[in-house]
Amino acid sequence: MATSKLWGGRFEEKSAEWVDEFGASISFDQLMAHEDLEGSLAHVKMLKHTQILNEQDANEIIVGLEKLQAKLAAGELTFNVENEDIHMNMEALLTQEIGPVAGKLHTARSRNDQVATDLHLYLKNRLQQVVVEIKNLQKVLVEKAEANVETIMPGYTHLQHAQPISYGHYLMAYYQMFQRDVERFTFNLQHTDILPLGAAALAGTTFPIDRHFTAKELGFSAVYENSLDAVSDRDFVLEFLSNASILMMHLSRFCEEIISWCSYEFGYLELSDEYATGSSIMPQKKNPDMAELIRGKSGRVYGDLMGLLTTMKSLPLAYNKDMQEDKEGVFDAVKTIIPSLKVFAGMLATAKVNKQKMQQATEHDFSNATELADYLATKGMPFRQAHAIVGQLVLEGLKTGVNLQDIPLEKYQEIEPKVGTDIYNDLQSKVAVKRRHSFGGTGFDQVKRQIKNAKEQLEK
Repeated sequence: MATSKLWGGRFEEKSAEWVDEFGASISFDQLMAHEDLEGSLAHVKMLKHTQILNEQDANEIIVGLEKLQAKLAAGELTFNVENEDIHMNMEALLTQEIGPVAGKLHTARSRNDQVATDLHLYLKNRLQQVVVEIKNLQKVLVEKAEANVETIMPGYTHLQHAQPISYGHYLMAYYQMFQRDVERFTFNLQHTDILPLGAAALAGTTFPIDRHFTAKELGFSAVYENSLDAVSDRDFVLEFLSNASILMMHLSRFCEEIISWCSYEFGYLELSDEYATGSSIMPQKKNPDMAELIRGKSGRVYGDLMGLLTTMKSLPLAYNKDMQEDKEGVFDAVKTIIPSLKVFAGMLATAKVNKQKMQQATEHDFSNATELADYLATKGMPFRQAHAIVGQLVLEGLKTGVNLQDIPLEKYQEIEPKVGTDIYNDLQSKVAVKRRHSFGGTGFDQVKRQIKNAKEQLEK
């Protein structure tokens, strides 16, 4: 029995139903239904503009496509596996609407350049959404930082107390990470904003098409220079998945710290009930599940990237059926990162900061050791010598339970006669933070400068 598929002219036998299901992509590429219709409308308008199709046929197809758009918006379109993908399904639906003239729509194009166009359009739209959500999170970071410029907390290296810092400074570090994400996704738009339509299967077409007309209709700033590259390029998708992975890594790092800060041992933060859950057996529990979920979801986005990299690594030019595997990872990453950004922004905005607990953590440790070494260096002692002396004082303090700010002045003056009572001012954690006014440092004026610049950046 011959196949009834639109491409089936040279086939004598019909494939088994389970084989159709294996080869079909309609179960997921229907997410590009809007983009597929948008691309088809631009294509038929180009065919009309170049007189490849006469006005009557073109107008009939345009009306049919607009009807499908209305039905899609109303949720009235249904797709089937027999028609394989969103492109063939739409052509079959258009044929139901307007009859055989629908077959003229595919003049001078292939599913190869059609699917690439759909994916470019889909990603163009979502990239802008991602950037908006990152900026919304950045606004929360700036607001929280502005409210916590003089909130003191321990800064860590190796998860050990290092030096006291401003909590606002800590938040602005993540602002900068997310700003680089904004810049990466914005650059990603450059390679996404190129139109492949008109490349046809791989070699272009003999019809006198106008690819720049189509690009203008669809809002693309450029067209692919090479038809082979146009249908086989998925670099823009790989860039997106790479950028999404870096973004999720940033969110995951932040979540890791939030999870720690919410623990009994730290107690720096308390999450809103809206972004926490309880235990089915332990009544006292308040679990940072949303932060843990975002941290966990970073793994699936990494998987989306590695999956496509592996799919693409050995593909010869031009299009290969393997490239059908390019879309599910993109859809999954979009479905993951946008909600993650929204949830994270809400979680951070509603979190309560325990300022007293944060500052107390800097007052009973030795995170002011560098302040003491710097102080001795200002009195003329070589820093390396000061470092060794302070290290000995810390060791002694750990054994005796005496903090650096509690050592008597006489003992300090035995080490360095120029030491004065001002040393106790310098050893206060808040003073230590305030004095770190080097450009980009944690000093209050520097944090305020960062916040001011960030606000100006966000307003642009």
